Amino acid sequence: MSETVEHSSVRAAGMIPAQRRETIVRQLHKHQVLSMHQLTELLGCSHMTVRRDVAALEEQGRVYAVPGGVRIASHQTVEPTHQAKSVTELPQKRGIAAQAARLLKPGMTVYLDAGTTVACLIPRIVELADMTVITNDFHVALMLAEAPQVTVVHTGGVLDHRNGSSIGPLAAATLRQLVADISFLSASAWDLERGVTTPSAPKVEVKRAAMAIGSQRVLLATNAKYGTYGTYRVAALGEFDLIVTDDTLSEAAAQRMREAGLDLEIARALPDAAAEPH
Repeated sequence: MSETVEHSSVRAAGMIPAQRRETIVRQLHKHQVLSMHQLTELLGCSHMTVRRDVAALEEQGRVYAVPGGVRIASHQTVEPTHQAKSVTELPQKRGIAAQAARLLKPGMTVYLDAGTTVACLIPRIVELADMTVITNDFHVALMLAEAPQVTVVHTGGVLDHRNGSSIGPLAAATLRQLVADISFLSASAWDLERGVTTPSAPKVEVKRAAMAIGSQRVLLATNAKYGTYGTYRVAALGEFDLIVTDDTLSEAAAQRMREAGLDLEIARALPDAAAEPH
């Protein structure tokens, strides 16, 4: 943390809840992440009071609980590159894919959205007979080039160099000619209040078209992206039939999603690819 939290300048004595909560938000804008212990010392109030304040702010989509603390909701202006995403959160991504793979059956046609979490489904797909994969991701297509038993349909379209995927109206037009049993969607940013969002406008049309062709729509997204948001909205979380994320999602966030009627599954991390269940 680049600067220390000043404990003497703000104390909870005499503050109404709204004032405490605005103080929490201001401090998080400075520090991005604070522990619950830091917040109780900062405000001079009980752990339970801070928990209530954080829960209220989380319901508003302003902050998000993380193990042992809280972080500010952050605006994502640029997506990470494929290379950067391919080396982060691998245990969580493998766990999410292993959980989602239970939906797969021989003979299915599935859409695999661009993204390193969704790509973790590929080892499961190649084990099944008569599978067809539709994708806008060149990395997925190249991985399946070594699996001649899988029929692969690539959308084509304008190349997004950062992520190695096709975007824009040409890719979306191809998708509208197709039908899938399951569309597996990725998310660079998501939360309950804003849904799935992206900083890239040309991705929206492709993702919407991909959702439309699937008889079942499944969102695969790590908790690290929960509580971030882009400028352009793709879909509300309620538009997905199932959401699969990892077990670092806070219990409070999971409870709110389930209370909102969402079908949510929590996947345990798989540190070693060889340990994946089959």
